[in-house]
Amino acid sequence: MQIPEELFYSEDHEWILVEGDEATIGITDYAQKELGDVVFVELPEVGDEFDQFDDFGVIESVKAVSDVYAPASGKVIAINEELFDRPELINEEPYEGGWLIKIKLADKTELDQLMDDQDYERFLEEGE
Repeated sequence: MQIPEELFYSEDHEWILVEGDEATIGITDYAQKELGDVVFVELPEVGDEFDQFDDFGVIESVKAVSDVYAPASGKVIAINEELFDRPELINEEPYEGGWLIKIKLADKTELDQLMDDQDYERFLEEGE
């Protein structure tokens, strides 16, 4: 299972890659494996704003329908429109082509409430 070092992770299995005051958000390799084959994605609109841990979208798989939660507060500046035609990218490339949204961060201190790669790996080993 992949757990890239440069990301932060939430207990709901979302990841966030911070680049300056912008961030890219997706679901982890663990989450996509638990969901199974992703068949549909519902994402917010560019310009939508949300608070940390608010739900911002839905991922539907052959097994389940799951809400996706924001690991940090912010304003949506981009969505991965390719997922509307190719939702399976979430399964194939959860950390690259399967990203969900990009946001302008509202408060970088919220990242302190997230896990780094080592904490997330321990979290998974302890069974959440």
